[in-house]
Amino acid sequence: MYKIEKQNLTALFRKIAEGRDLYLPVESAGQVNFAAWDEEAKVSLDTTKTVKSPKDAFFPQSETLYTCKKEGKKLEVTQEALREKGFVVFGMKACDVRGVEVLDRVFLSEPVDSYYQARREHGVLVALACKEPEESCFCTAFGIDAANPVGADAEKPAGDHTMNQTGADVAVWDIADWLYWKPLTEKGEALTESVRGLLTEAGEEEVLAEQSRIRAVLKRLPYADLSLEGWGGDATKEKFDSPLWETLYRPCLGCGTCTFVCPTCQCYDIKDYRTKDGIQRYRCWDSCMYSDFTLMSAGNNRTTQLQRFRQRFMHKLVYYPANNDGLFSCTGCGRCVEKCPSSLNIVKVIKAFAKEGGARNE
Repeated sequence: MYKIEKQNLTALFRKIAEGRDLYLPVESAGQVNFAAWDEEAKVSLDTTKTVKSPKDAFFPQSETLYTCKKEGKKLEVTQEALREKGFVVFGMKACDVRGVEVLDRVFLSEPVDSYYQARREHGVLVALACKEPEESCFCTAFGIDAANPVGADAEKPAGDHTMNQTGADVAVWDIADWLYWKPLTEKGEALTESVRGLLTEAGEEEVLAEQSRIRAVLKRLPYADLSLEGWGGDATKEKFDSPLWETLYRPCLGCGTCTFVCPTCQCYDIKDYRTKDGIQRYRCWDSCMYSDFTLMSAGNNRTTQLQRFRQRFMHKLVYYPANNDGLFSCTGCGRCVEKCPSSLNIVKVIKAFAKEGGARNE
């Protein structure tokens, strides 16, 4: 365990950024999101949740896949270069670290997504414990410990199906005037060694006390007792056929806000863009809440907003865990709770089904 005075954080960021890119929470135009660090960046490590999750670092909102050029009868196809430069994502919360695990199981399963894989191989995750969990948070329902942001599977053995990349590489805690630093993986040890001159040895007593304080706060949050009883991979028919969807979906605007702030949503579309030099094929985030999602010449397999609304939550709470050893495709970050213009979110769905079944959380 190490520590560094917070007044020296700029020096730490400067050292990390030597030879690699550094992304961390930066305030711009009144909002905080993960962005590239420079000397002028207004870093905001005190922000509990960025507007969007940092999944952008591994699964960008838009990225070019390849370019096509035609000269006469000659057609040239050039694949976009894979990520080769190392980078650090600094300040990820435990819920967002879990989000990366969810994405890993999608993009690193066969056939492996080479663009995502390259970013995971070259990226280092520095996770920051939540100092002040917010009322919209419910990560504990999914077994996430916001006080100890190491990632549920940080110590998977080599050869694991997620390439042993799941989880944080370094965990840090913001305590008084210090930032406590704990390397967790080989990547984390290498990063620690590169900044070793700025760190001092530290005991774990202060961190353990901070963890106890954070967990006490988590127990007092409004959704602390949220139960996932009845959800999971065995609940497909029961939940799919429920008449509750008919009531729940009606206020939904189909705006897609929930999907764009979510740390685990992985839907994307592939489009072509004509430039003066040829055609660029790129992919960009898409939303299962849109009426034209997966639309083809023959139509769409989900033609109503009810069907689209149900699909989103069935995937998070039933379909994904059915195919991923019980892991839910929600991390309880609460962004959808805060951002939905119609006050619809996964908590409301879970509570509605619990009430219908006579369970707690009425």
